[in-house]
Amino acid sequence: MDVMEAIRTRRSVRAYRPDPIPKKILDRMKEALRLAPSACNLQPWTFIFVQDAALRRSLAEVCRKQSFIGEAPVIVVGVGHPERAYKKMRGEDNSVDVDLTIALDHLTLAAAAEGLGTCWIGAFGEEQVKELLGIPRTARVVAITALGFPADHSLLRPVRDGDRRPDSELFRTDRY
Repeated sequence: MDVMEAIRTRRSVRAYRPDPIPKKILDRMKEALRLAPSACNLQPWTFIFVQDAALRRSLAEVCRKQSFIGEAPVIVVGVGHPERAYKKMRGEDNSVDVDLTIALDHLTLAAAAEGLGTCWIGAFGEEQVKELLGIPRTARVVAITALGFPADHSLLRPVRDGDRRPDSELFRTDRY
């Protein structure tokens, strides 16, 4: 599958088969994360692949009780390290949120190419996730995604024209 097809078929999947993800595929998912760009190539991240069933269920609870997350065979937690990130983002901020977002997007597209589903999770109690997974206080949990084979293959379907706003509302040339 080429990258444009992965972009067109990637969906937020909220129902997963319990089938484990083969090691070769998980290794490719890790490689997609590892190869992602970051500001000044600082790679200010750690990715936790949560596979233990009880831990996945506990994690789903602190993700605002979104039980489908715990049904996926893997939950990927994107942990950012602000002290390792580029410090001059927009002149006053650090790059950790942008860097992690780019890396997780690489993961979602690589997953789609493998027939896997993902779902970005932004609704979670950060301190609870940190406590549950032993994440250092100085780190930030930026985002989480479920990862697994969709319960129904139709959950990975191409974007239809009516699913997105028209170009005239989205793009400008030279000025707003």
